[in-house]
Order: sequence, then structure tokens, then C-alpha cells
Amino acid sequence: MAFEGLSDKLESAFKKLKSKGSLTEADVKEAMREVRLALLEADVSYKVAKDFTATVTERAIGAQVMESLTPAQMVIKIVNEELTSLMGGTQSRLAYASRPPTIVMMCGLNGAGKTTHTAKIARKLKNEGHRPLMVGCDIYRPSAIKQLQVLGEQIDVPVFEMGTEVDAVTISREAIKLAKDHGYDYVFLDTAGRLQIDEVLMQELKDIKTEVRPHEILLVIDAMTGQDAVNVASSFNEALGVDGLVLTKLDGDTRGGAALSARAVTGKPIKFIGIGEKLQDLDIFYPDRMASRILGMGDVLSLIEKAEVALDEKKAMQLEEKLRQNKFDLNDLLVQMQEMRKLGSMKDMLSMLPGIGKKIKDADIDDRQIDKTQAIILSMTPKEREKPDIINPSRKRRIAAGCGMQVEDVNRLLNQFKQMQKMFKQFNGKGGKKKMRHMGGMGGMGGFPM
Repeated sequence: MAFEGLSDKLESAFKKLKSKGSLTEADVKEAMREVRLALLEADVSYKVAKDFTATVTERAIGAQVMESLTPAQMVIKIVNEELTSLMGGTQSRLAYASRPPTIVMMCGLNGAGKTTHTAKIARKLKNEGHRPLMVGCDIYRPSAIKQLQVLGEQIDVPVFEMGTEVDAVTISREAIKLAKDHGYDYVFLDTAGRLQIDEVLMQELKDIKTEVRPHEILLVIDAMTGQDAVNVASSFNEALGVDGLVLTKLDGDTRGGAALSARAVTGKPIKFIGIGEKLQDLDIFYPDRMASRILGMGDVLSLIEKAEVALDEKKAMQLEEKLRQNKFDLNDLLVQMQEMRKLGSMKDMLSMLPGIGKKIKDADIDDRQIDKTQAIILSMTPKEREKPDIINPSRKRRIAAGCGMQVEDVNRLLNQFKQMQKMFKQFNGKGGKKKMRHMGGMGGMGGFPM
């Protein structure tokens, strides 16, 4: 997880503060020295780290302790507020032109994930009811246009291209003409990158900007490049005047300093973060939620939003009715497990809950266990899923052979399912309907596949 190292260091610094009944100025300054060191180790630039801790120190020493908080909690509250401010304060939305199409220019160095994240953002907008068009403007990198076309097919978003013989400015201009004629409301220009910043690259980007006047220029930055990410952000911003940042590979960077430094150095908001390799692995960046996660306070709002998008409300209502009538069977369990998988990995979901993330960071939570459970259920006949009690020893052997597992695995699943059914019967009594609504959509999984 991003910021994992920073989160651990901050927890250690605050633990010392919490052990004190009252805080002196020296206590605060000592804690801030540890915070500054933690920020530097997380790849935050020196100036950003220094300014941040100076601001927190000034507020903490001069602050009157709120009646409901201990002095240590007050310091943590101030750190949380300043972290949120450092990362932008509030969530920044993607521009939307009053007269479509909205033109979004994607830029960045090669290898940062520019083409992939162009598709990720287009996919997100399409799912929200928009009509995006992706444009292949990278005429230099081998297979760049082909990559965009493949991604376009995967997300069912059209790609405009004119090959590699036409210059990028012309391609951009013609794409926008087509978008206006065919009613596309977003146009994403996937521009060329380089291995490093050079005059040729910047001039081409400036020419495209001058020609099409984009409503939004998004700079895609690889979070794992650390301090180099800050240099890249500064250079592109000075040359083009970017409007927002897209941080990629944040899932693979336990330090995460680029997220803090790039925003502070450029003054431009982080709009999206890439959290995985799949096309759905894209999150809107919320500074307050990220600050809460860094400080171990969880991110319940993001978890709820993921659930609202992924889970089928109609299926949840059907499940509630089956639970009320004691008709929950293995077919229903299979459906609920498939719905849960849409939310992402179990460990990622649990890490968003307050107080849970740190406890499970070293835990071996294997999502393949869910896949194994599904395989066992899929090896059963429809009648066996509906009435598990008919599964005798010979059926168990057939089911185990069909999914490549042991009879013991089948027995374990059936025993666990019986326990679930007993638990569900409790919800038919007084207050049962209210209890079931709390379980809606999640299938009352209760850690079943774990």
C-alpha cells in the first residue's frame, strides 16, 4: 500500500506523544523531528517536509487544547488537517466544457502509464454515461497506437488515429472535428512521451496546446520514481501549465512521497491515482481520505462508494428475501462471492476500515481461497447447490475430482455453509429485518471464504 512506510513511522512518533499526559514545547518539536525524518524517508522533498513540520509545530504549540481531545490527539488532528491541505485540501474534479467536447490532453514521460490511464479515465467516464473518444497522437513509440486500440476494444471506447505519417497537431485537430460531428463529449489526446524531457517533446506539446486549446492538461507521473517525479512535474508545469496530476503505480510504492511533493511543488491538484494494473484500478483522489489512511484512520467512504458501484441492488433485495424465508442456498452464496470479487482484493477492502489496516498489513489474506470455494460450488449440480443435504460421500468424491481438490475441502465448505444457515435463522426473530438490511449486498459473508 502507498504510504505504508510513512504511516508506520508516523504511528511510532505519535505513540510517544500518546504516552504523555501533557505535552511541552520540547515534546512537540521532538515529535515533529521524527515526522520530518519520516517524510524524507518517504521521498518527500526536503523543502516540503521542512515547511510542513514547521506549520504543524507552530499550530501545535500555539493551539488551545480542545476539551474533547488529549494534547496528543490535538497534535494528530493538526497533522491530519495539514496533510489534507498539503495534498490539495479538497477533491478536484475533471473539467467539463459548457460546449462539448471537453478536450483533455494527456502528457508525461514514456513508461509512466499514460496510454493505460487514458483508457482507465475514459472507461470511468463511459460508465458514468459520457461518450469519450480516445485519440492516438503518439506517432513515435512503436505500437503506441495499437496499444490504445486494444485498450479501446476492451472498454468499448472508440479510438481515432491517422497512422504515424501525419503529425500530432493535425491528428488532434481532425479528431476534435469528428468528435463535434458525432456527439462525443470528451476527447482524450494520448500524446507522445520521451524517456526524458527534451525540447522536441515540449515543442510538440506546446503546438498541440496552441492548436486545440484543451480544457484540461493532465500530467501522468509514475509515483515510484520518487524525487524524479517532482522534477518531471515541475518541468512540464513550467512549459505547459498543467491543470492536474495523475499518479500511477501508487499501489507499488510504499513510500508515496511523490503524491505529497508533486502537489506541493506544482500547486496543481492530484485528480486520479492508479492503484493496480487492471483497467478498473483507478480512484479519484480525495486528499482528506488519503490523509486519514496515512494516519491509520481508515477510508470507509471510499469502501462504501466501491460497494455502491460494484454491487447489484436488485440482487441484494433478492438475497434479503431469501434470507427472510430461510431459502439461502449455495447458488446464492456463489452469486454473493462473485459480487464481492468486484470490489477488489479482500485485504484492500479491509485496509480501508479504521483500526484494521495496520493489524492486517502482514496477514496472509489469500483471495485465491474465494476462487477455490467458487470452484467447489461450480463442480456441483444445480440440484446439489439448491439442496446440499443430498450430497453423499460418492457425490463429494465426484465434486472434489471435478474441481481438482480433496474431499476434505468439500466437507469443510459444507460444514461452514451449515453454520451460516444456522446464523441466518437468527435473523427471522425479533428485529431480524433490521439486521438483514445491515447485511444487504454483502451476503452476510462474515469472512466465510477466509
